[in-house]
Amino acid sequence: MKIEDVKNICVLGCGIMGSGIVQLCAGLGYNTTFYEISDEIVKRSMERIKGSLSRAVEKGKMTKEQMEATMAKIKGTTSLKEAAANADIVIEAIPENLELKKKTWKQLDEICPKHTIFASNTSSLMITDQASATNRPDKFIGMHFFNPAHVMKLVEIIRGAVTSDETYKVIYDLSIKMGKVPVEAKDGPGFFTTRFICYTIAEIIRLLELGIAGVKEIDTMVRLGFGWPMGPFVLADFVGLDTIYHVLEYCYNETGNPAYKPPMLLRKMVIAGYIGDPRQKPGSRGGFYEYFNVPREQ
Repeated sequence: MKIEDVKNICVLGCGIMGSGIVQLCAGLGYNTTFYEISDEIVKRSMERIKGSLSRAVEKGKMTKEQMEATMAKIKGTTSLKEAAANADIVIEAIPENLELKKKTWKQLDEICPKHTIFASNTSSLMITDQASATNRPDKFIGMHFFNPAHVMKLVEIIRGAVTSDETYKVIYDLSIKMGKVPVEAKDGPGFFTTRFICYTIAEIIRLLELGIAGVKEIDTMVRLGFGWPMGPFVLADFVGLDTIYHVLEYCYNETGNPAYKPPMLLRKMVIAGYIGDPRQKPGSRGGFYEYFNVPREQ
């Protein structure tokens, strides 16, 4: 299969990441169907996508006609079979749980046509491990977007142990069509980007634990000293402290490297319900700023 043969794309999960991917695919003219677990979430996801497109129209980045054409290409469903039965590519953006992903891939392996490519948006779980749940490991690949998916330029592409050159080329070309910069990384726990950022944030948390500097001070130093667009604690709160904790735990268990062992402070915060910025993580008691009672910039 070549990129010219791709007509239908299925996106599994339509949360913050998934909705951005749906918007990208539909904006290119692909028939885009997304799967979610309830009608309520399907409705909420459609509203999120429409809201994002409306803001693009208001900013002059697209016309109202382009918005309507994009929305016309999108369909949401709670039926996995309906979502994926005719898909040429399935892009997965469901929760970062290996067993859930493997269970879903196994179901899709029976639903999808033989030519369908499976692309996981996982930020940390090994591609080869996920692909082992299917009978098409040659058509399995990692396609790691960054949040927000319809804005951020980087797509980290990860081959599994037996991912074919044809599969890689299709996903590479799709990334280019989306206006992204695809960069290849090798398969392994956390690949490059997640492993790098989580390792960095873990060390910064340890420096906070030692009292070297406070939350606000560290964020300010990293922004002004190293040119980060946001400080590491703002970033961690945005990503989700539960997500960072589970990624670190996974990398630590897989590699045995103590550098990835989750800091005790992070563990305590997650257990206590401090899992990130409440604006990004509904139900959270807060993130580092709330835990340490530091005013958060609006």
